[in-house]
Amino acid sequence: MDKKIFRIIDANLNRSLEGLRVCEEITRFILANKKLTYGFKNLRHNIVKSIKTWNIDNCLLLNFRNSAKDVGRASIESELKRLTYQDVFFANIQRAKESIRVLEEFSKLNNLKASAGFKNIRYSLYQLEKNTYPRLWNIRGN
Repeated sequence: MDKKIFRIIDANLNRSLEGLRVCEEITRFILANKKLTYGFKNLRHNIVKSIKTWNIDNCLLLNFRNSAKDVGRASIESELKRLTYQDVFFANIQRAKESIRVLEEFSKLNNLKASAGFKNIRYSLYQLEKNTYPRLWNIRGN
């Protein structure tokens, strides 16, 4: 695989895990909801399992990481605006969904089993987002 693809995998692996961790912390410490917290935690662990299924070693990803010269490193103005913890949650769940989709697409290049795992994670995240949404504003949900 091209080293540029390893950089894409590394960036999106980190982005997905970071985004889910932020969501997990909100459900844990602000919502104090054990079920939602464990839902986010399980998704993070499933991403790690899917990477292992893909047979991509973390050391290999680190070898190709080049954060200092990343042309997308600078933040855009909208990334700097967060007024509430709900804003933080939605920015991070969106980040996680997008990066999981990237991992799903690139794993199709050489590991359909890993790709199917990422697809399942993505759909589980959609449902977890739906289950979390009403609790963020203390709204009665389904």
